[in-house]
Amino acid sequence: MARAQVPEKLNICLVGQRFPVMGRASDEGFLWPMTRGLIEKGHQVTVISTRSPTGKPELLRDGVRLLYLHEGYPNKAGIPFPEAALEKFTELHKEKPFDLVHSFDRSGYLIGRKRRRLNFAMTYDVEATQMSQLFSILGMAQDRVSSLLATGIALTYKFLTTYFGGDRDLLVTADGVFVTSPQQRVFLERYYMYPDFNIFSVPYGVELSQFKPPMGEESPLRARFKLPENTHVVLTVTDMTVPEEIVTLLQAFERVAVKKPNAYMVILGSGPEWKRIEYEMLNLALGSRVIMPGALKEEEVSEWIQIADVFVNMSSRTTGFEPTMIEAMAQKKVIIGSELSPMANIVEDGQDGFLLRPADTDSLAQLLVELFSGTMPSFEIGQKARDKVTNLFDPRKMVEALHGAYRQVLSHRN
Repeated sequence: MARAQVPEKLNICLVGQRFPVMGRASDEGFLWPMTRGLIEKGHQVTVISTRSPTGKPELLRDGVRLLYLHEGYPNKAGIPFPEAALEKFTELHKEKPFDLVHSFDRSGYLIGRKRRRLNFAMTYDVEATQMSQLFSILGMAQDRVSSLLATGIALTYKFLTTYFGGDRDLLVTADGVFVTSPQQRVFLERYYMYPDFNIFSVPYGVELSQFKPPMGEESPLRARFKLPENTHVVLTVTDMTVPEEIVTLLQAFERVAVKKPNAYMVILGSGPEWKRIEYEMLNLALGSRVIMPGALKEEEVSEWIQIADVFVNMSSRTTGFEPTMIEAMAQKKVIIGSELSPMANIVEDGQDGFLLRPADTDSLAQLLVELFSGTMPSFEIGQKARDKVTNLFDPRKMVEALHGAYRQVLSHRN
């Protein structure tokens, strides 16, 4: 039987509760470079998501149709998003069949289960799996035999419960999976037994023109939180679901605060473990040196990044590039990340940033003291960081890689 030809112009559906990289100056900084590029190539693009920054249930922008099902969309607001997305997708597919669906998280799984009956290709970002929980466990390991043994046991247990608890069923519905790091590819192929020829690396792009380095103007945040001009600011962003990640950071900063009286830490974000983190902060007598503003608007997060001297994200849970860290690099900040996160694949340790094991509080404290003492070339490191993300996170490269992957998925499927 002859292979069916891949259509020249594709009808593509993008599904996700949230999109991976959010912009500061636009509705969805990650979404628009992708959809614009696909539209320019002649494809049709429909986006199905939950809530819109504008509060409108449906938008048509630059040729892209956006449907926000939990913004008062008829008969969809009270339904869990995966079910609402399936209903809307089925309705749209009957009007004009889609060639391919790209789900950025697990919310497209119910749609994926229909891929054979409805005859379309199904792809996911690796975020749709629970792989990030494995990276989180790896990040807490310390260089002790007891810790390594405990980590191995916890890692095995977590893998078995997540793989047989949902990930295996999801991957059965996948014609392709998008990753952002070699570690993710290795995990998928070696442990999840997913074929390598269906795994695609895509460098998700951002509009770096949004993230301009600070011009020296006075920020109102300094006055609001009574930060003197000569202070050194360490910034981190967290969802406060795994308190150990922030507790180790606080323990490191405690040593810095003793040696550097003008150093402050700012912890942005909110979550279920807020009280636990606040308790640990007060228990370390850091109440006057740590600021916890809570959850903020995107513009305020961007302002804090401009103020900060150092941006730290030691979480290993993420399997994608952190948007706030990318913005910090674009704003020429010194960044410190986990050597187990995907950032380790773009940051050259000691050149355009620093990479540490999340549990290594000694090295983190020493590094912060050296940075604040001026013994390291912070300006040069920040400039190299911006150059790195400018070259790597090119929206055109992202669109080309994504477009090629879509066609390859359809070719394999046919």
